[in-house]
Amino acid sequence: MSDERQPMGIAMSELSALNLEAHFDAAFSAPSGTARLREMILTLAMQGKLVAQDASDEPASVLLEKITAEKTALVKAGKIRAPKPLPPIADSEKPHALPSGWEWARLADFADYNGRDNIEPSKIAKSTWLLDLEDIEKGTSRILYRAKYAERESKSTKSMFKAGDVLYGKLRPYLDKVVVADGDGVCTTEIVPVVPSKAIAPEYLRWLLKRPGFLAHVNSLMYGVKMPRLGTDDAINSVHPLPPLAEQKRIVAKLDQMMAQCDELEKIRARQQEKRCATQAAALRQWLSADDAQVRARAQRFIAGHFEELHVSRESVAELRKAILQLAVMGRLVAQNASDEPASVLLGMIAAEKAALVKAGKIRAPKPLPPIAESEKPYALPSGWEWVRLQDLLAIVTDGDHQPPPKAIKGIPFLVIGNLNTGAVVLDGCRFVPDSYYEALDWARKPTSGDVLYTVTGSFGITIPIVTSEKFCVQRHVAIFKTTSSTPTSYLIHFLRSAEALTYAEEIATGIAQKTVPLTGLRDMPIALPPLAEQTRIVAKLKDLMALCDALESRIDAAERKQSQLLEAVAAAA
Repeated sequence: MSDERQPMGIAMSELSALNLEAHFDAAFSAPSGTARLREMILTLAMQGKLVAQDASDEPASVLLEKITAEKTALVKAGKIRAPKPLPPIADSEKPHALPSGWEWARLADFADYNGRDNIEPSKIAKSTWLLDLEDIEKGTSRILYRAKYAERESKSTKSMFKAGDVLYGKLRPYLDKVVVADGDGVCTTEIVPVVPSKAIAPEYLRWLLKRPGFLAHVNSLMYGVKMPRLGTDDAINSVHPLPPLAEQKRIVAKLDQMMAQCDELEKIRARQQEKRCATQAAALRQWLSADDAQVRARAQRFIAGHFEELHVSRESVAELRKAILQLAVMGRLVAQNASDEPASVLLGMIAAEKAALVKAGKIRAPKPLPPIAESEKPYALPSGWEWVRLQDLLAIVTDGDHQPPPKAIKGIPFLVIGNLNTGAVVLDGCRFVPDSYYEALDWARKPTSGDVLYTVTGSFGITIPIVTSEKFCVQRHVAIFKTTSSTPTSYLIHFLRSAEALTYAEEIATGIAQKTVPLTGLRDMPIALPPLAEQTRIVAKLKDLMALCDALESRIDAAERKQSQLLEAVAAAA
C-alpha cells in the first residue's frame, strides 16, 4: 500500500531548537499531535524561546513609558479621560521568567480593549463588512465568510472596527476566535475590537490572545453557563509577556512560517488517512459483496496481510466490526454443513411454542404476515437458511405501557432510554413505580431474563439483551421482544446490531424532530435465519473475532497513550 513520506525535513532547524527533532514522529502520529505541536510552538514563542534576542532592540519598558507619556498628554489636552489606574503585577501573576528587554504588562497598558464606538443599525451602509462569530473558524481563526450588511440586516447595535484592530470573540472564548481585521467594518458585540498601541504589532497581539496560557486563564474566569463569556475587567487586567517591538515582528514571522508547516503536516496526515480508509473500504466491499468466492478470498487475504497497517484507529476497527457482522448474517463467516437441520425446523418449534402461549391466554394469535417478497431480500442465502420476519422468531413484539406511570420513591425500577443507551440494562439512578402498577401490567410488558429490549425513539436501534433476574419495566419508547425457549436469541441480537437491520430501521422510521421506529414495521423486519447448528458456529466465531477487535482497540489506545505521553514529555523538556 503506497504512503506519503512524513516531512522530516520540515522546519528541522526550528524543531531542533524546541528539542523536538528526535521525537518528530511522535508529534506527527499522536492523537491531535499537530495541534499539540502548535501549542508548544506558540508557548515557547511567548516565553522568548523561538527566535534570538537582539541587544540593540528598544526594550519593551521604553515603549510602555512612551505610551504612558502619550496618554498623559492626551488627558492633559482633554482629548481622553484619565484611565483608571491598573494594579501592579504581582509575582504570582508571572508564570515564568522573561528574557532581557521583555516586560510583563496588563492588556490595558498596551491596547484598548473594546476601543471602538458602537453604531446603530440605521447608520450602517449596506455595503459594510459585517462580521459574526459564525464567520470565524474555531481554533484556526480563519475567516470563513465575508458578509455585507445588506445580507444580514438586523436591529441590534454593532461594534465598529478598523483595519489593524484585533477582533476577539469574547463569547465562548475557548473556541479561540481571534483575527486581525484586514479592513474596516462592523461586528456583533460578542466580538470585541482590541485596538493595539504603538507598543505592539497587531499580529503579535493576536497570538498573545491565542496562546495556551491565556486560553487557560480565560477558561478559569468565564462567567455564564449557557453562554459563557469573558468579562471586560478580567480582559483589561489580564497579564501578558511583551517583547521589544522588533522582536515581536521576528516572532510573528517565525510563527507564520511554522504554523504553515503545521498546516502542511495536517494535510499530509489527512491524505494518508483518506488513502488508508479508501483502501480498507474497497477491500471490505470486495469481501462483502463479491459473488466470486476467489475474489472474496483475495480481499480477505489482502486485509489479513495489511491488518496492522489498515487498522490504526478506532474508526477503522469499527468498520471492521461492521464487515464481520455483515458477513455473519450473509452466511459467509463460517462453513455450511449439509447435515445441519434446516432453519425451517427451528421455525416450526417456535410456532408450536407460540400456539401454546395463545392457548394459555398469554398472547393473542398473531396476525399472519405476508410472505417475504423477492424485493425484500437484499442478498441470496446459503442452502438451509430462511428469510423470516422478526415476529416469526418471537412470542410477541410489544413496548412499554403508553400511560404515564405513577412515581414512587421505592418500588419497581422504571427504565427510560437513558438507562439503556450503553447497550445494557442499568438500574442505577433510575426512576421507580409502585409494585401495584407493575403487577397490573400484562405479561408481555414485563421484561424478563432472556428477553430483548430495542429502543425505538430518538436513539433508535440499540439492542439490549436482558440478563438480570430483577423485576423492572420500561417506557413506551422501548420495544420488548418476548422470546420463546426456542428463539435464537444470541444470533438474533447479532443480526439486530448489523448494518442490515439498522438500515431497515432507518428506512421505516417516521417523524422529523424525533424519529420513531413503528412496531408494525419492526415486526415485519426481514431476518436471514441460519440452521440452529450453524448459528452456534456463527456466534462462537463472532465472539472470537470481536475479542480480536477489542484487543486491537486496546493496542491502539495504548499506542496513542504512549505517543501522547512522549509528546507531553518533549513539551515539558522544551
